[in-house]
Formats: sequence, structure tokens, C-alpha cells
Amino acid sequence: MRKAWLWMAMCTLVVLAKPGAAQDPVKVDAKHYKVEFENDQVRVVRITYGPHEKSVMHQHPGSVAVFLTDGQARFTLPDGKTQDAPIKAGATQWEAGGKHLPENTGDKPFELVLVELKGKRTAAK
Repeated sequence: MRKAWLWMAMCTLVVLAKPGAAQDPVKVDAKHYKVEFENDQVRVVRITYGPHEKSVMHQHPGSVAVFLTDGQARFTLPDGKTQDAPIKAGATQWEAGGKHLPENTGDKPFELVLVELKGKRTAAK
């Protein structure tokens, strides 16, 4: 009985999901993602998670993250694998982009600023 219920729930999620669609975190999770600045070159997003809060699967382009607080996060990838990541205030990190589902696994809120790159790079003069 329980297996049948789980199977039905999973089938419903598959039907409701938008296969192949890139999910913009600002649109699908406005609680955690807020645009602070945007132009034709970058989008700057402030990301805040309360203790044990979780997002939904979404996608970012190539980005630079600046961590404002300490914390502990877990990222679930589209294939179901997870990656735990300690967060240190003041740390910066380059991300090539891709899909993930983030979760604050800690007991304290954490915050970061993400600078998402847009379009083609321009040559330095």
C-alpha cells in the first residue's frame, strides 16, 4: 500500500515537472532569492536561507558567490547525488553553472550574494 502511494506521488511529480526547462530561482523561489541589481552583463542576487530551509531544483549560469555568513549547506543534483558544503563568511567561489537544489542543513540562517554572468564576454581594452 505504501509503495503504491509513493509510486503515485512520484508519477504526479514527473507529470507536473517541466522537463528540460531551466528554472530561474528568482521566479520559482522568491522567498530565498532577490535581485539586487541587473544589467545586460550581470545579475546580482541576494540569497538568504533560514535554519533547515530548502529550495526547489533550479539553475544558475556561471557565477561568483560571496558568502556573507557562516553556514552548512547541502546541494542535491539532478541525478540525486548530494554534496555537503561548509560555508565560511568572507569566502568567494566560482561556479560554472548548472542545476541544483540547495538546503540549509544548519541551525542558523546563512546569506550570500551571487553575481550571475550574462552573455558573451567583452575583450579588455
